[in-house]
Amino acid sequence: MGQPSLPPPPITPPLPPLPLPPPAQIGAAALGGGCQVRCAGCKMVLTVLPGLTEFVCPTCQLPQMLPPELMRANQSQAQSQQQRNATAQGIDPSKIQLSCANCKALLNVPHGLSRFNCPQCLISLAVDLSKTGQVLPSAPLPPPPEEVNEVAIEVEREEDEGGLAGETFMDYRPPKLSIGPPHPDPIVETSSLSAIQPPEPTYDLKIKDDLERSKSLSCLQIETLVYASQRHLQHLANGARAGFFLGDGAGVGKGRTIAGLIWENWHHGRRKALWISVGSDLKFDARRDLDDVGATCIEVHALNKLPYSKLDSKSVGVKEGVVFLTYSSLIASSEKGRSRLHQLVQWCGQFDGLVVFDECHKAKNLVPEAGGQPTKTGEAVLDIQARLPQARVIYCSATGASEPRNMGYMVRLGLWGAGTSFVDFRHFLGAIEKGGVGALELVAMDMKARGMYVCRTLSYKGVEFEVVEVPLEAKMTEMYERSAEFWAELRVELLSASAVLVTERPNSSQLWRLYWASHQRFFRHMCMAAKVPAVVSLSKQGLLDNKCVVIGLQSTGEARTEEAIIKYGLELDDFISGPRELLLKFVEENYPLPEKPEPLPEESVIELQRKRHSATPGVSFTGRARKAAKWDDESEEESEWQSETDTEPEIESDDEFQICDICSTEEGRKKLLQCTSCSQLVHPACAIPPIEEVIHSDWYCHSCKEKTEEYLRARHAYHEEVMKRYEGAMERKLKILEIIRSLDLPNNPLDDIIDQLGGPDNVAEITGRRGMLVRASGGKGVTYQARNTKDVTMEMVNMNEKQLFMDGKKFIAIISEAGSAGVSLQADRRAVNQKRRVHLTLELPWSADRAIQQFGRTHRSNQASAPEYRLLFTNLGGERRFASIVAKRLESLGALTQGDRRAGPSLSTYNYDSAYGKRALVMLYRGLMEQERLPVVPPGCASPDTMQEFILKGKAALVSVGIIRDSVVGNGKDSGKISGRIVDSDMQDVGRFLNRLLGLPPDIQNRLFELFVSILDFIIQNARVEGHLDSGIVDMKANTIELQGTPKTVHVDSMSGASTVLFTFTLDRGMTWESASTLLVEKQKDVTCSSNYGFYESRREWMGKSHFMLAFENVASGMYKIYRPTIGESIREMPLAELKDKYRKISALERAQKGWEDEYEVSSKLCMHGTNCKLGNFCTVGRRVQEVNILGGLILPVWGTVEKALSKQARQSHKRIRVVRIETTSESQRIVGLLIPNAAVGSVLQDLSWVQDIDE
Repeated sequence: MGQPSLPPPPITPPLPPLPLPPPAQIGAAALGGGCQVRCAGCKMVLTVLPGLTEFVCPTCQLPQMLPPELMRANQSQAQSQQQRNATAQGIDPSKIQLSCANCKALLNVPHGLSRFNCPQCLISLAVDLSKTGQVLPSAPLPPPPEEVNEVAIEVEREEDEGGLAGETFMDYRPPKLSIGPPHPDPIVETSSLSAIQPPEPTYDLKIKDDLERSKSLSCLQIETLVYASQRHLQHLANGARAGFFLGDGAGVGKGRTIAGLIWENWHHGRRKALWISVGSDLKFDARRDLDDVGATCIEVHALNKLPYSKLDSKSVGVKEGVVFLTYSSLIASSEKGRSRLHQLVQWCGQFDGLVVFDECHKAKNLVPEAGGQPTKTGEAVLDIQARLPQARVIYCSATGASEPRNMGYMVRLGLWGAGTSFVDFRHFLGAIEKGGVGALELVAMDMKARGMYVCRTLSYKGVEFEVVEVPLEAKMTEMYERSAEFWAELRVELLSASAVLVTERPNSSQLWRLYWASHQRFFRHMCMAAKVPAVVSLSKQGLLDNKCVVIGLQSTGEARTEEAIIKYGLELDDFISGPRELLLKFVEENYPLPEKPEPLPEESVIELQRKRHSATPGVSFTGRARKAAKWDDESEEESEWQSETDTEPEIESDDEFQICDICSTEEGRKKLLQCTSCSQLVHPACAIPPIEEVIHSDWYCHSCKEKTEEYLRARHAYHEEVMKRYEGAMERKLKILEIIRSLDLPNNPLDDIIDQLGGPDNVAEITGRRGMLVRASGGKGVTYQARNTKDVTMEMVNMNEKQLFMDGKKFIAIISEAGSAGVSLQADRRAVNQKRRVHLTLELPWSADRAIQQFGRTHRSNQASAPEYRLLFTNLGGERRFASIVAKRLESLGALTQGDRRAGPSLSTYNYDSAYGKRALVMLYRGLMEQERLPVVPPGCASPDTMQEFILKGKAALVSVGIIRDSVVGNGKDSGKISGRIVDSDMQDVGRFLNRLLGLPPDIQNRLFELFVSILDFIIQNARVEGHLDSGIVDMKANTIELQGTPKTVHVDSMSGASTVLFTFTLDRGMTWESASTLLVEKQKDVTCSSNYGFYESRREWMGKSHFMLAFENVASGMYKIYRPTIGESIREMPLAELKDKYRKISALERAQKGWEDEYEVSSKLCMHGTNCKLGNFCTVGRRVQEVNILGGLILPVWGTVEKALSKQARQSHKRIRVVRIETTSESQRIVGLLIPNAAVGSVLQDLSWVQDIDE
């Protein structure tokens, strides 16, 4: 590196500015201190002082940092220099250092303080200010506090929040292809995706002429064929063929597009294809789609109808064509262990044909949440892709990636692995989850830019979404409160019953799992039943409005109904109550009972003693003094003879020591009796009572008889005690069952709705259940009957019901998830019934995937009118648990599969299961446990007394639903207070909290929920103020937006040719005096005009100047809309109290005009902080004219580089990834990408140039 002729000035860090060293230090720095580098911008050689790693070039003003290899050396120099010039530890240079007169401790004394106590020895000290200058040199006075510009802070917060939300969808036409007719229905794409251009199409379709002649595929379907076939010509870095993701929504025609791809590959000689879908019935749809595109010669083979032997064998004969199978078949195997997966791989051989994963969301959960297991389906999908590396893979689903975690099986997209920024899927997942909603939005845009993804959907124009809250009726409220009380009592009863069962303790966790699962299911049934009157009312209103109704639910309650039919018979007095049957089943099967004792056998003392003797070897059964182990069972005479003639010494010695244990004499040895139980030897005369007759059987002494009788009495008493305990527990169980039967609980919602809407003759039921309860013709009682009739088989009953609905013979349809897969119920122009559909969701699906699928039943192609969606929730806080799950999925679903998180129906109001929700829950729990103060005032708590009452009720409620454990009620001074603990695993479990809320009475349930939501709002507001809130895509608005210069290509993807481009825009955000005064005149013409409308100036001045603005009331919100000369319309609205506190109204328009125009003019070059702003030219707060840098195009390959550069920014809001959308005012050029703060542009460009060098 060459030396300059003169030593250049040293580089000082931009924040805070340091004074230049004197010339002598400059020379020293150039010769020995620091290091020398070449500027990345102007290439001038610079000297960097020791310890500095970041600096700004004094010539070109480019912010930059040292290369990694120079950082360590420069920092070590700085450390050694600091050691030489180290100051004393603990000394505050802004204060005077004086010694204590008593303990001699060196104290930091603030300037001007004359009296104080020594913090070490506590002695009172006085400072003689006239002598301090003699002892120590005078320290410089501290600088005055920095003046804080409150208006600048407000504007900065508004800028950090982002811009206003723009339109969500754009009309779609293929941007680079013009083959084929337009689609029969309006098709749209999210505005985020529409801003991304796909690669240039280079593939030439072989079936293009046929398609143009037949017009069987629309232009956007042909576009998919081109890009998918083009993508299949590429290979990933690991050698596998690249795949394509078809993410079109319901009704766009994914099935026919797949058929077109199969037909195109057929013309290339690829005569084998695998089509994997969710149901075997969809094989007929596949056949229809192939016929529609002209591929009538291609056979479709249903795998479930074929044996497990080789498909291309003579016996099976499948040589070519489409093998259609379900995901269930993919993981199936025969009794002999042959798997379908192996069978398919063997049939494919050296395969480069199509493998279509239709409805591929079925393969999700390959990478489950912590503690979960991968699904077999996900593993099988991954396995078949690995075994067929050259297969042309198509992932096809409208909801294929509701979460980035569910993309784990999409290995052929090439988003992770060799040749990417992410080593494996885990790294990809970590980066995307860390990036939040903005990162999700970028994935979809990135895939489209690389030509691996299309996602169009039917226009939502005319579709209405409404969240309908259904208040509980008085009877239902009473029913709900009684149920909540009963479940709390049942929990206490189960705790008591479990406590006495030692043997049952190991299974107690299973009991409580079942308890809480039944608890959740019970109250979910209650919530559904609470909405039945509203569903019936809305349905009847829909029919009166000449519309037809579709009611969507997830569960039918068939299992409870069938159990009740088995128990009670086919004829009943009324419909089955699902909640009651669920409770009865839980208590009957899981109530902890002690083991029922077996009946005692009628045994005598002799029998028991014989049993006891049988366990004692070596004792004679004859009752005589002979050993059974030595003698056979012989007569008395033979035994006596043997004892006299036998000469074995041990037997003789045995007889010698046989004496009576009572009188201890040897007399009458041969007459001694031996106790069968204890082997004691006794003379007949010594026995109690004496024995006169000859004993020929077992004999027991008096003490053994007493012991045995005592044992029998004890055993009988124990048996009675155990039996009594069992009967007591059984009695309590039966009592509980009687209470359950006496509870007033609602009927099964499905049967109830059908009955109230006119019965099966008026309602088409499209569900998975086999039978139903129907009210008897006389109106008394109900009867269970099968859903099918003699003319209609059970397999065709749903298709028959659907046809009755579409033909206008029934105007109400009820659908469940199990029965409605693949069913079209839209207002089809080809159908008789073309009335507008009103789609009511009685029960919201468990996930957004299922919600989208259910909504897709009534919103499809070729419809005469768009449906109305009514999402019904009760006003119970706890029920929003289900809404929060779906809202979370819908938010990420819209973000990922459609490039804009606002693409789905707006349910974000109910999204509580988030990171902010977890923090809110921790604050709520700690506040109720009185460990910390609650950040907000609970609802209905106007005084400290009402606050304490609420906390006590809240604790009691949490105890009753098992959140607070080991609870104790205080005595004495703490009388009535509840203490306990909340385990760590519950502290952040929002799902569990919302689940358990369901089991509380409505009053305390809603108050706790309102408190939780209030805390959540408080946290989100703070996050917004601090710049941490992830807003997703925001629109940057200004009066004029113009592209400045030529965009710079900073990275090019080697496979697709897509590039990463840096755009620089010039924005003028201000509002002229003419525009402001004209707006005021228009507002004043309104009859509702308030006296508070008008121009205002800030009460405080900063740098000798006030800030001006225009304010109007927003009637809808009651807040005031703000317009500023520097930034135009403000996002944030201001309450009237805050407006009057910070600003005063200007009556003289001349003063307002002068102030407005002055601020408008100054803001073209300066930010609101003025000339002394720490960020200098990089600051944009309140600057009217500014430069904005946006990194567009491919983002994922450079994600890490951008993240690293942003982490070094001074402003907190600049450190996070922000996705913005901007449109030029003159040419309407729309760009979506990452907002790069001006101060970070140099660092990003420098790092990206390194990335490009490595790629090259």
